Amino acid sequence: MSEKKKESGVWQGFKAFLMRGNVVDLAVAVVIGAAFTNIVNSVVKGIINPLVGAIGTQNLDTYSSCLSSSCSGDKGIQLMWGSVLGAALSFVITAAVVYFLMVLPMSKYLARAEAQRKAKEGTQEVIEITELEVLKEIRDALVAQRGEGHREP
Repeated sequence: MSEKKKESGVWQGFKAFLMRGNVVDLAVAVVIGAAFTNIVNSVVKGIINPLVGAIGTQNLDTYSSCLSSSCSGDKGIQLMWGSVLGAALSFVITAAVVYFLMVLPMSKYLARAEAQRKAKEGTQEVIEITELEVLKEIRDALVAQRGEGHREP
């Protein structure tokens, strides 16, 4: 019986883990990220790489330097710095595409939405302050009336 109870507890824990908001958000982010990868790669391959290729070359893998006197065949130590430069350039280009196509427009949208929300809250605050001041004036008027009515001749 304890084995069944232990299995039930593990199952309940697994269900609780899956029902957390973070897990669902993470899964959605992974799926959207995978779909967005195709867009970024298309922009990099179709637009950015040809522009870079117009300046120099699209394939930097062929650039290397030799540390020893000769680098023919398997002899010598060859540094493939072109591959590293190409990977770094690809990273920078991809990061720029993500920033300018996704992050920047989204942050501007969120800032605009936040400004609208604050403007609404500010209006609500002004209304509340005005109502409070009116209530204070009514209170003061009632106190003043009571003071006049309780005077003895």
